[in-house]
Amino acid sequence: MIQSIKKSLFSLLALIMLVSCSNTQSLQTYFVDNQETPNFTTLDIPTSIVKFENTELSASELEAYESIDKLNFLGFKLDSNNLDSYKAEMNKVSSILSDKKYIDLGEFNMQGSKMIVKYLGDNDIADEFIIFGNSKDVGFGVLRVLGDDMSPAKLYMLAQSMNKASVDQSQLQSLTDFFK
Repeated sequence: MIQSIKKSLFSLLALIMLVSCSNTQSLQTYFVDNQETPNFTTLDIPTSIVKFENTELSASELEAYESIDKLNFLGFKLDSNNLDSYKAEMNKVSSILSDKKYIDLGEFNMQGSKMIVKYLGDNDIADEFIIFGNSKDVGFGVLRVLGDDMSPAKLYMLAQSMNKASVDQSQLQSLTDFFK
């Protein structure tokens, strides 16, 4: 009797472990898996890169700015030797972002480049924004904007006021050098 209970519990535990494991890759694991891979670069961008010192922000814009904790960037540099890898990696990212948990905010096409904006959360609050851009000339990049209780509407207003801010270009130098 005790032996059959042990077998039943062991079988139940094994079943729970199999069900809890997911074969789908998350964006976070994709970042981790590729941070040391050739043709990729990663960059943690501090929020201090944008300075609004001489700009008056509305209460909503300030709240949006303060809700952002950090920015993570992963980029793939395209060259004549890695076109097949570029296509495969583009398909992986597109597959990850096609998951229903990512809510679409918009898609933009500009001069041979494409940008997709999505977020994780509900209609009013986001835990993560994702900006996925690609260009057939230089490669692709994924920017994860991480924070707490970020409002999509307020972040949109903040993005509108970005042209009033000063950006510390020196903190982005390694990124621009990578895509040269």
